Amino acid sequence: MRGNFTYYNPTKLYFGADSLKSLKDELKNYGKNVVLIYGGGSIKKNGIYDSIIQILKEADKNIFEDAGVMSNPTVDKLYEGIKIAKEANADLLLAVGGGSVIDYAKGVSASVNLDKDIDPWDEYYLKMNDCKVKPIPIGTVLTMVGTGSEMNGGSVITNTKTGLKIGKVFDANLFPKFTILNPEFTFSVPRYQMVAGIFDIMSHIMEQYFSDEDDNTSDYIMEGLMRSLINSSKIAVKNPLDYDARSNIMWTATWALNTLVNRGKTEDWEVHMIGQAIGAVTNATHGMTLSAVSIPYYSYVMPYGILKFKRFAINVWNVNPFIKNEDGVYKKTDKEIAQEGILLMSEWMKEIGLVIHSSELGVNLDNLDKILDATFLLNGGYKSLTREEVAKILKASM
Repeated sequence: MRGNFTYYNPTKLYFGADSLKSLKDELKNYGKNVVLIYGGGSIKKNGIYDSIIQILKEADKNIFEDAGVMSNPTVDKLYEGIKIAKEANADLLLAVGGGSVIDYAKGVSASVNLDKDIDPWDEYYLKMNDCKVKPIPIGTVLTMVGTGSEMNGGSVITNTKTGLKIGKVFDANLFPKFTILNPEFTFSVPRYQMVAGIFDIMSHIMEQYFSDEDDNTSDYIMEGLMRSLINSSKIAVKNPLDYDARSNIMWTATWALNTLVNRGKTEDWEVHMIGQAIGAVTNATHGMTLSAVSIPYYSYVMPYGILKFKRFAINVWNVNPFIKNEDGVYKKTDKEIAQEGILLMSEWMKEIGLVIHSSELGVNLDNLDKILDATFLLNGGYKSLTREEVAKILKASM
């Protein structure tokens, strides 16, 4: 473990089929005005909305609603949510949904008490400033897994006018105060969204895993998380109602991005930068934008981190570094082992139904420059890319 770091996570988790019962006790810690934030209305169809409304009424709360949060929350929606929370004099923002709803709630929370002349998009998502005003407390009820937003400070917002989709990572004062994780609430998520969320989890882990060459405890943890995710994903796509599989996926998603496994490491995140740029231009589902570019990206950077890719192949995908041939036992080269790991990952992605080609998401030569303009170039991984190299990866992904 290299460097110096601090680990602190203030989010309280309630996990399991009975976890929603804990909401009533949590509500005692906050004032009367609760803004219920949710998406397109699926929680009304599956009964979660009615259950939460009943609990809020029993707790004698004043209920305000902020509905219609989209899968890629926009800055215009953010402005609308700030207005709702201000007029409600909100004491608690209760975000019920997936990562997009929770990401959006953090943006609202950090912005309600800003001075009128400060634009939250400029302050947080362009300038990346910390929140220096009192945020509104956030609680969450998770209904779709993937982002890990239920236990971190991440908030991704899209500006459709500028064509930018930017993730701001707030510090611990913007972490949800509590999170309710009932795996059964994810059962009704459409297969496409479930699978996209699964790869978002995988990508979060890989973005942190593929950096550094030291012997780091975090890497061992991540290998276990990936193995669990791969196993459970295969079960879940065959039987979405398998509680064990869905609960494992939910728990893995939380620990993949709650700041635990990146301790003592640098991080990559270039796949996310490319994927978010695709999302900004095409409005494609986030997890699918990541899956579409991951194989060409990791194939391209593999030579620069060959030992970690070899380890990934052996420890995550069970690649045998030896092979029997006519002359006896042959030891594969590091490159052969690493390439086999990427091949097995590709086969798994196809097996569970992920998007493999970015052209399926609307990426083409006509909008390539827009995507490149929206892609932020980072330097935490094994290879710092140029614009030209990102263009090569995007073309390979089509």
